[in-house]
Order: sequence, then structure tokens, then C-alpha cells
Amino acid sequence: MTTYPDYSYQRTSGSTVNRWLVVALIIVLGVLVLRMWDFGSLSPLHDPDAELRPQAPAGDLAADETATIGIFKAVKPSVVNITTTTVGRDFFTLNPVEVPRGTGSGFVWDENGYIVTNFHVIESALRGRGRAVVKLADGTSRNARVVGGDPDTDLAVLKIDVNKSLKPLELGTSNDLQVGQKVFAIGNPFGFDHSLTTGVISGLGREIRAESGQVIRDVIQTDAAINPGNSGGPLLNSYGRLIGVNTAIYSPSGANAGVGFAIPVDTVNRVVTRLIRNKGQPIVRPWIGVQIGNYTSDDGDVQGVMVASVVEGSPADNAGLRGHDEVSEDEIGDIIVAIDGQETKTVGDLQRIIEKHQVGDTVTLTILRGRRRIEVEVKLQELRR
Repeated sequence: MTTYPDYSYQRTSGSTVNRWLVVALIIVLGVLVLRMWDFGSLSPLHDPDAELRPQAPAGDLAADETATIGIFKAVKPSVVNITTTTVGRDFFTLNPVEVPRGTGSGFVWDENGYIVTNFHVIESALRGRGRAVVKLADGTSRNARVVGGDPDTDLAVLKIDVNKSLKPLELGTSNDLQVGQKVFAIGNPFGFDHSLTTGVISGLGREIRAESGQVIRDVIQTDAAINPGNSGGPLLNSYGRLIGVNTAIYSPSGANAGVGFAIPVDTVNRVVTRLIRNKGQPIVRPWIGVQIGNYTSDDGDVQGVMVASVVEGSPADNAGLRGHDEVSEDEIGDIIVAIDGQETKTVGDLQRIIEKHQVGDTVTLTILRGRRRIEVEVKLQELRR
């Protein structure tokens, strides 16, 4: 409750006379003010002779602006908009009708009409519940056929009929990226096609979980604005080369919060090539059958991949690898330091090497077991789900 001060007014027998004196004084002051005011000095509200103000050209752009504009112009023809539909029923006639499902982004992989995007963008079309339409940078649209998809990496490939030249994106590399380097994202956020955002690499080696439940490793984190509709679009370096495919955001609100994630191009190249080569057949991944984690010795001299546990009946089990859960308290599990002579300083190193092999291949693991350095042959099997 608000309280107000208690003002008391004194009334006198001469209150009416005083009131008229105040009114007269106000009138006199008003007349004096009006006489002092020079109405002729007021400018008119409208000027029929008003002319356009002169405008100065922008002048030379800054070097970084010119570079960004150049990247966008060079890459724009390679970026596409993808619209998916699903089949529904008309409410009144119950006849089957196409219902818009969503939009996403993608890019031209090669001159043959292969288009790369995210698995989740075209999942309904992939499962035969609808179709995907690719809109090119020139505004023309093409019905797309689904080549295949890999839910474990959230990548998919479409194919469109080609009756004119397409411009594929140049590929960069992702194993030499550095936190802080500049990146560019192009896509179709909220349906606004060919939107460009810029930022930097905020983190490397991130892990996110695909819709299949599998962990996607070595993911790129960026603060370049990524919103719904950017999925499947390219993340580029300052040369305009592909370094990742934008796939997810971390956001409490569902919109950009400055934390976006992209599948690294080294992974994209392997997966897309397999999908095209194998005519869309599901990708079969090799597996050694261990739970693993990064390891660095106390003195920093040894870096490798520690075996936390070994899956019973797996290739690693058959080869005699020992997990940390099997040894005594004063010991640690086997440390994998190389595969076929290639160093494995991190989990990502190990996975990259294994993924280059096929099921049935035999690889040689160099491991540290206590103070001993030994080599073990492991025959790769198909990844268990």
C-alpha cells in the first residue's frame, strides 16, 4: 500500500479574492510572453523546395571485407536449399497429399549432381515417407533422389539430374585446424537462403551424439551463427574451402546461442565417398572391441589411448588385450601408442586409422603393457550395435 503525506490547507475569509488575483496575474504574464514571442522567426513545417541530400560513395572496403565478399561470391553457387515433404491425408477427402516437413541446407559435391547434407534433414525421404527438393543458387529446383545416409555421422547424399554445369565446393582439411582461426557458414536459416555468418573456431575435438545414439568425435565448435535451417550447409575456412558440415547447435531457446557444431571434412570425405561408391548401402564400420580414453603419463613423455575395458568375444579380447578394469590397483590397462606404425596419441587418432580399414583387415597394435612395449595383431570385425 502506498501512503501519501497529509497536507493541510488553511482557508481564510479572503480566499476568493486571492484566487482572482492569481488568475489575473497568470493572464498578464501570458500576454507579456505572447508579445515577446516573434512568430515570424518560426520556420515553416514544410519546404516545397527541399532537395535530396548528397551521398558519398562507400570508398574502398577494408581488406577483410573484400576477402569475405570474395568468399561468398565464389561459394554461393555451390550452396543449395533443401526442402523435404512427407505424405499425409487431406482432412476432408482423406486423399494422400504432400505436406511440407522442413528445410535445410546442402552443397554440391561434384559435377555429377551429388549433393551432401545432414542425415536428419532428409531422413523422411530416405525412409521412403516423402521426397526432397533441391533449390540451386540460380533459383531453379530439382527433385532429388536419395543415394544414402549414415545416421552415425549425420551425413547423407542426394542426387539430382544435371543439365548444366555445377560448381563443387573445394575441400580443405580438418586435422590441421586451430582454435581462433576464422570461419564462414553459409546456409538457409529459417528459410532465408544463402545467408552468410562469420566467426571463429571456438573448440576442437568436441563430441556430440547423433540421432542414432552413436558419438560423433572430433567435431568442430564455432561461434558463427548457426540456426535451424543451417543444417547440412558448409563451414568454410578463409580460402573458401570446406572444413566441416554444420549439423547442430547448443541452445536453451532453440536459436543461435553462439555454440554451433560441424562434422569435420576429413570425416565427411570418407563417409560421402563410401555412400557414393557403395550405392547407398549402410556403412559397415570396423571394430576392435574396446572402451578407450586418452592417456598422458605423469611426466608427459607418453601419450596414447588407454584401454579401459575389453568387450568379451571381440577382436581385442581374442588378441589378448587387457583393460584397466582387469589389472591390479597399482597397474593400468594396455596403452595403444600406434597402429601399423602410425601414432595414436588420442582417441581421435585411433578412430581415424581404424575407419580407413575394412572389416576383415588385420592391423598391428603397438601397446605399452607396464614397462614392456609389444605388438599385437588384431583382426577387425563389424561394429556391434
